[in-house]
Amino acid sequence: MKRHASHETLVTATFGTRVTLRTPDGLEVPARLKGKKLRPVCGDYVIADPIINESDWLISSIRPRKNQLSRPNSRGHKEILAANLDCLIVMAAPEPKPDWFIVDRYLAAAENIGCSAIVAYNKLDRQTSVSEELAEYRNCGYPVIKCSARTRHNLDTLTSALAGLNGIIVGQSGVGKSTVINALVEQQARTTAPLSGNTGEGRHTTVNSALLFLPNGGAIIDSPGVRDYTPAIQSVEQAISGFREISIMGEHCRFANCRHLREPDCSVKNGVNEGTISSRRYQSYKRLVVLTRNAISN
Repeated sequence: MKRHASHETLVTATFGTRVTLRTPDGLEVPARLKGKKLRPVCGDYVIADPIINESDWLISSIRPRKNQLSRPNSRGHKEILAANLDCLIVMAAPEPKPDWFIVDRYLAAAENIGCSAIVAYNKLDRQTSVSEELAEYRNCGYPVIKCSARTRHNLDTLTSALAGLNGIIVGQSGVGKSTVINALVEQQARTTAPLSGNTGEGRHTTVNSALLFLPNGGAIIDSPGVRDYTPAIQSVEQAISGFREISIMGEHCRFANCRHLREPDCSVKNGVNEGTISSRRYQSYKRLVVLTRNAISN
């Protein structure tokens, strides 16, 4: 199998063991993997080269990732869902009733992988009073965007926030993630390069994940597995770092290894009592610590 010179290319769609790549000159090409150990995901940069006399490219390696979203699969092994993210958009809505603990878990995941986060409140046309919760996120420094995919209210603000960035939208089922994604890409055709006839996989192969480009140079990764994933926190230290206000206030605690639970002279607990730290967010933190400890013990 003869090949041309190698190129660094971007993974824009996955089809099980096959992927679509965007080449440096903007072409979308089908590709297959060299070896069974390679598992590229959307957002990955890979080294690939075209195969002479074939339409396929061959992926030989995956470039180092700056970050990744992952979760335990059904066998308890880490499954990587997306890579090289700049922004996590955490979505809530009046319907279904917001689970703010889930929102806090997603924000904690963003903090731990080193990407920015936005809280988006969709279905604004069905507005209920959530000003207190959204104000808590603003006070923590998170941008909050109230929008409506149905009326397109503030979608331009969300698009502007993603300019030049690779983003992903996560949140509870039913909050309108797919509807917002469709509106952001303005019904962009989700076409990918046809799969090679050599493998017997046709054009109607289900896309597991796709990177959709926005008009302003940003991109959104759309994947059912990513949209509804539950982020895993691996340690109490990650739980602490996942709540930025607790992490910052914790620097003033009496004990360097303070867990902000029962320890004396805890600046975090003092902050909760004084109202400088949200009591609701603090309860989310304690709940996440318990879940993390239970997961570790099991």
